[in-house]
Amino acid sequence: MRPILSLALLVAAPALALAQASGGQSVPAPGAETSVPPPPAQSQPKPEAPEPPSSRPEPIAPQEAPEPEAEAPAPQGTEQQQAPVLAEPTPPEPATPEDAPVLAAEAPRTTDAQQQRLVHGAPLYNPNVSVHIVQKKRFADEGKHEFAFFPATVQVNGKYTNHAGSALQYIYHLHENFAFQASGQYNWYSNESDFNLELIDKVREQAQAASSLLLVWGAQAGVEVTPLYGKFAFLNDSLAQFSVVLSGGAGVGATRHLIRPEVTNEAEGGERFTVPARFGDTGTKFLGSVGGGFRLQFGESYALRMEVRDLIYTARVDKVDGCNLADFEALEAARAANQDFSTLALSGSCNYQKFDGVDPKTKKNYREDIILGRDLVAEPSSDVLNNISFYAGFSILF
Repeated sequence: MRPILSLALLVAAPALALAQASGGQSVPAPGAETSVPPPPAQSQPKPEAPEPPSSRPEPIAPQEAPEPEAEAPAPQGTEQQQAPVLAEPTPPEPATPEDAPVLAAEAPRTTDAQQQRLVHGAPLYNPNVSVHIVQKKRFADEGKHEFAFFPATVQVNGKYTNHAGSALQYIYHLHENFAFQASGQYNWYSNESDFNLELIDKVREQAQAASSLLLVWGAQAGVEVTPLYGKFAFLNDSLAQFSVVLSGGAGVGATRHLIRPEVTNEAEGGERFTVPARFGDTGTKFLGSVGGGFRLQFGESYALRMEVRDLIYTARVDKVDGCNLADFEALEAARAANQDFSTLALSGSCNYQKFDGVDPKTKKNYREDIILGRDLVAEPSSDVLNNISFYAGFSILF
């Protein structure tokens, strides 16, 4: 009977072990002798130290869930029953330290693909990067020739004089910001101001010759510099290039002075006629200029120019129509004696014909102007006049 009971316990032991593994509570039969061998030693994996954070973290692949370990088979025994060994639970993952680097997949993106586009090696539109670009001029000036025409030049500081004329200028751009220039100007209108003419008409006084000398034409050469330049957009899809220009030059200019203003006389029979103004040539004077303005360039060959220039010229009047004070005294004595001027010993530059004869239309005797010319050179004064004028025109570059 006892051998049969022992055989039954050996058969029932595996079933009881399976029931315990599935969660059931089973108690071995009393008197059964069982022994559970210790589980086989398994090496515990050491947690790897976290890598130091780099300046540019690499994305980390998600970890795969560990596969459950297979149950160890129960060892075969003849005398004692073996209890099944269960797989050890997976050790918990180490906690992430607070200063661990944020994964690239979880980091917030501050730039998109357009912002990551590189411009000369630097990212564009990145809020952490400042990009400064200075573009070159669209059209270079170095080595180019330029002709500028100013159809209108108007004096803006006319106290005793008024001038209006035209000017032509040639510019050779030796370098991008430096050029040589030569210019010529002709004033097709040059007269004393209304204020000065009113003084002559009402009180028989006028400004000194040194303050009211008129500039007829001028020619000078100098330089032009371009310290600043830029561009702007107009008409949505067009660009214009502008430059700030500064210029200076020196040369000569022809001058004249008013001898007799325009007068209206009444002839016999009630007929009225106008005697035109009489100007005397006062010779050529030293002429200099300084100025500045803008050049607005459209395309490669055309530009608009607006400048303000100060024309400076000496204003000493010691000759009128080439006649000096001694010549006028001889002419005045000959006029009083009704003597022919051609017999006088005058200086070679004196153009006495301007003070001789009668105007056929107005019957004006030119000998009456001798005393007016003498008054201009009797007290010569030295001064420097500033003729500030505005220049507006266009230029062609090639």
